[in-house]
Amino acid sequence: MPSKHEQVTAMYAAFNRRDTDRVLGFMRPDVDWPNGMEGGRVHGHEEVRAYWKRQWGMVDPHVEPVRIADDEAGDTVVDVHQVVRDLEGKVLMDRMVQHVYSFRDGLIERMEIRESAPGATNANPN
Repeated sequence: MPSKHEQVTAMYAAFNRRDTDRVLGFMRPDVDWPNGMEGGRVHGHEEVRAYWKRQWGMVDPHVEPVRIADDEAGDTVVDVHQVVRDLEGKVLMDRMVQHVYSFRDGLIERMEIRESAPGATNANPN
């Protein structure tokens, strides 16, 4: 079985390809996922899939893991370079965020978004 770090790296690559089924394969069926665009949380594969479908219909996000580490609680913390473009390709947002993953039985159970990775600077696209 791949390590959590290998799983997370593969998951980001699949997300950037819009390979929803592959990304969901890294998650528990009852995954608890943040709705970073509209607020709140979504639960389970079908709600995550529907959220991403809405998101990708409005914007084109690209996320690249920059650093992956496990914290003292056993969660996997990923510093992520996030670039969000409109559907014509104009950069709307270019920043660093932090994603924190909790795993259970080898699959992602929950994800949290921290708006700014500690020590990171956010680029202003203007």
